[in-house]
Amino acid sequence: MDALTALHNRVSIGVLTDPSPDETQRQNIFRAALRAADHGLLRPWRFLLVEGEARHRLGEVFLRAAEQAAGEPLGAGQREKTLNMPLRAPLLVVAITCLRDHPKVPHLEQHQSTAGAVQAMLTAAFAEGVGAYWRTGPLATNPLVAEQLGLADNERIDGFIYMGTPQKPPRSAPDLPLEEFFTHWEAH
Repeated sequence: MDALTALHNRVSIGVLTDPSPDETQRQNIFRAALRAADHGLLRPWRFLLVEGEARHRLGEVFLRAAEQAAGEPLGAGQREKTLNMPLRAPLLVVAITCLRDHPKVPHLEQHQSTAGAVQAMLTAAFAEGVGAYWRTGPLATNPLVAEQLGLADNERIDGFIYMGTPQKPPRSAPDLPLEEFFTHWEAH
């Protein structure tokens, strides 16, 4: 798939199954992340791959974190849903920003660079026929999750990217009218 086709047609694909991306697909997807805009060439990102049995262990971490945040045990339905979150796809990629103090590159820009890397991975995955979607939510900012994933004090989770084989063809991307989003600014 050519670049413009992938950029114009990428959509999130949320219903995923085995197999996970093969080695060639992974290399293409991961290399795309490393081309994100990166002021100061800080490379402020790193990524954890979670697959196989590690997904079950991550579900247990999610459950402990959610119950700690709630201050009480979750009900049976919510408990099962939380435990199964990492099982929604055969591969999870945890996107992490490694924040550094820099005179010209504020922390916000470093997060934006990681977001650019994630977007590049999502587009590359689409081009490779791999289903993918990006999730954040309260678990991405939960201190227990960060601790259990081994994050340093200066690191933040910017999301969980789920990847696998789509269970059905992707929906069509909406054809949004450009003029609703792009306008000329006139100086007064």
